[in-house]
Amino acid sequence: MSTNENKKLIQVAFDALSEGDAEPFLGLLADNVSWTIHGSTAWSQTYQGKASVMEDLLAPVFAKFATQLRITASRLVAEDDIVVVEARGDTTTTSGHRYDNTYCFVCRFDDGRICEITEYMDTDLVRRVLGER
Repeated sequence: MSTNENKKLIQVAFDALSEGDAEPFLGLLADNVSWTIHGSTAWSQTYQGKASVMEDLLAPVFAKFATQLRITASRLVAEDDIVVVEARGDTTTTSGHRYDNTYCFVCRFDDGRICEITEYMDTDLVRRVLGER
């Protein structure tokens, strides 16, 4: 797929995420996706494969949210097979704290699917609000 096609796929997925609908984004993940979260939090590591991303990362994170997570993209930059997304989250945790993280997702595509994500965010917010796994 072309750079512009990959960018359009991400745009559509993040338009849905801004409304709290994660399905289009999750549908873009390749079965062999690699998702790396940088930093030194309990969540920081590389998750290998869609099953691990769903079970070891997303399920435990989403269990900490009392409200639907909305992530709104503010900028998308694409080059070759990479689309970079700057975004801002919006949710409240089950403990009543706001979790409005700022993100930078570097997504590498292969044949219309995201095969690699590198995620940068406010790790201090993660540590303070999400805490341990």
